[in-house]
Amino acid sequence: MAGLERTESMDAHPRDHRWRAWIGRSQSAQDVLTQGMTTGLCATLDREPTGLHAPQGIHWLCTPPRARRAQLGADGHPATGDFLPPIDLPRRMWASSRMDFLKPIAVGSRIGRTSTITDVTEKSGASGRLIFVEVDHLFTADDEPCVRESQTLVYREAARSPLVLAEASEQPHDWPWIAHWTIDPVLLFRYSALTFNGHRIHYDQPYATQVEGYPGLVAQGPLMATLMLDLCDRKLGKNRLARFSFRGVGPAFCGETLIVAGRAHGPKVDLKIFTDTGRTVMTGQGICIREPHE
Repeated sequence: MAGLERTESMDAHPRDHRWRAWIGRSQSAQDVLTQGMTTGLCATLDREPTGLHAPQGIHWLCTPPRARRAQLGADGHPATGDFLPPIDLPRRMWASSRMDFLKPIAVGSRIGRTSTITDVTEKSGASGRLIFVEVDHLFTADDEPCVRESQTLVYREAARSPLVLAEASEQPHDWPWIAHWTIDPVLLFRYSALTFNGHRIHYDQPYATQVEGYPGLVAQGPLMATLMLDLCDRKLGKNRLARFSFRGVGPAFCGETLIVAGRAHGPKVDLKIFTDTGRTVMTGQGICIREPHE
């Protein structure tokens, strides 16, 4: 995932008839949340394993698409045209998500996921054509709903010129919660391995720079969102969020230090991730429930 680096004025096209048949298409998968998944995520976050319940965000490790090598596209993702529509734009990113945490997920639970495409919209902006795909996911743990998530994927044209990064917009001096994370190849590799994410922009330097036009390896969107959830976990207690949303604002790259910032006002939590140069790369919001889950 690499967020839209600047806000673009975008014109919506009439919905292409090619996409109408894909709206409503569903896909289901099953998994088991193992102790190894939870221990691996906690190790990646540099903390001790949790107890009975896994950290929030663990659902991104469960039921990822596990396509065979012959079914992969040039970018390392499963090729489109199976569940996701056959979009001909080469660059893909996870732009945003909003989710409800319905119940904590116990280690050892049987996990189910049902994903449904709810909309496909084509637009045009300064960077060319963009196609937005909206996907709703319902996760269950031992047949009980545990996470409901609405995800926005964005497909873009090939890079026409080197990426121009936004200027520094804010410093996190007024944020009471702060965590620093240096993005290095091991962190990117571990998170990609945990989530079975083959997208080459996260580990293949020549591909990221020469094909997709980035200045380096790109930090995963859900990794940065997981760092936000981890900050809430450390400051509020385990499994305290009832709702959480995030939006990618700009990409973050290997070698940069991320400053994960947060603040609570009543049950609401504001979250933001800056780079050490002051660029904002992700924003987030949460709603906190009254009592922590053990």
